[in-house]
Amino acid sequence: MSVSYFGSDAGRRLADLDLTAEDLQFALAAAVADVRTCTEFDAPGMPGYMFWSRCNRYLRERLAPAGWTPASRNHILRAVHPDGRFAITATSGSGGVGVPDAFVSTKNPKGPATAKLVERNGQLSLFGAEALEPRSDLDDIWTWYLLYKNDQSGLSAELSHPVKMNGGYVDTWDERIFFQMPPMEGPGFDLSKLDDPGDDEGPDVMVEFTG
Repeated sequence: MSVSYFGSDAGRRLADLDLTAEDLQFALAAAVADVRTCTEFDAPGMPGYMFWSRCNRYLRERLAPAGWTPASRNHILRAVHPDGRFAITATSGSGGVGVPDAFVSTKNPKGPATAKLVERNGQLSLFGAEALEPRSDLDDIWTWYLLYKNDQSGLSAELSHPVKMNGGYVDTWDERIFFQMPPMEGPGFDLSKLDDPGDDEGPDVMVEFTG
């Protein structure tokens, strides 16, 4: 059964993860600003791909001063917590993103790399506090999803923890954290196209900043 967090409870749960709603809002709003630079002269799928890439970029840039590190293994763009306890990746969602008790899934089908991460999430969920021990293997830690969706009602988002996939889509979550999205003034934009390159078993890439 999924646990949902709202309001002050959501704020406290985000604080447990060394995050704030403002961190997530910043990344989403900055990605919106970039996508609005696209025109009819861009490739048809450019807005969706750019939003996915830039949302992850701005989230990672926002968290980097606090010691978070970027990782891009198998085309899954993640921000990794400073002590290696967990990571976050942003991706588009379908269904009731940001709507309590609504069914929600990833918009696009995912590949074997995501399947392994989600399966590991499900295993770790059974371990309780032990699951949050620092781990050296990037694929052996919690991975949270910053889900976003844009439609006629505007941009919605949530931070959720996946534990199961069905038919290539991530659609089962044991935690969903809801936060308020500020109004996005300006022209609309279309995220209907595929927005990420998919995942595979490509080379490992881990980037660490050194001072």
